[in-house]
Amino acid sequence: MRHITTHDAPATGLRSIGDTNWHTQGACHGMDVEDADAVFFPLPRDHEAIAEAKELCGWCPVRSDCLNFALENVLKEGIWGGLTEAERRPWHDGLHQRLDYRRVTSFFLGRDVHLTEAERQVVIDHAYVRGWRPDRLATALQISHKHARDLLRQATNKVFDRDRTYGVPRPKKKRKKTAPAAGGPPPASAPGTQQPAARPAASTPAHASLGKAA
Repeated sequence: MRHITTHDAPATGLRSIGDTNWHTQGACHGMDVEDADAVFFPLPRDHEAIAEAKELCGWCPVRSDCLNFALENVLKEGIWGGLTEAERRPWHDGLHQRLDYRRVTSFFLGRDVHLTEAERQVVIDHAYVRGWRPDRLATALQISHKHARDLLRQATNKVFDRDRTYGVPRPKKKRKKTAPAAGGPPPASAPGTQQPAARPAASTPAHASLGKAA
């Protein structure tokens, strides 16, 4: 008999690896145990039972939670989250590289989240940026103080190497607007504006009369 033992503990934030309260919201909740076992644990070539299970999973509101539960607990038999064992195999193989920032955020909020390797590295990097001490990181990740110190040191070296390779961006300086000097060229007009054409100065003949002196 293969079924999930559930409890009614209220869920807060993102669930942890041990939570099963999502199961009470599943479309399969309340099914007879033998019927559920026949539907969700069919023979590999029982296409009718597989189609029935996938149809039920298709409108389940906690389908993703069901899939995550199977992946994190290495449940490779049966249909979970609408996927068969063969369809879940690539997910199992690449689970250590999965990166879900909702889970990282939930970890910093104090939830007991089962982090993947990629998510754990993000936590270490953010802990360094936030100025965590080794003892705080050791408590959060449940590792030794020496290990936490080494991880923070590695994060420091990574940031140092990045800045040395790509440089540290400097803030752009604002240019001060200066008034044009007297007699200098007129300020440039905004693009798209049409300036009036300059009229040529009227030339005075050299033999023109200068008028009478006062």
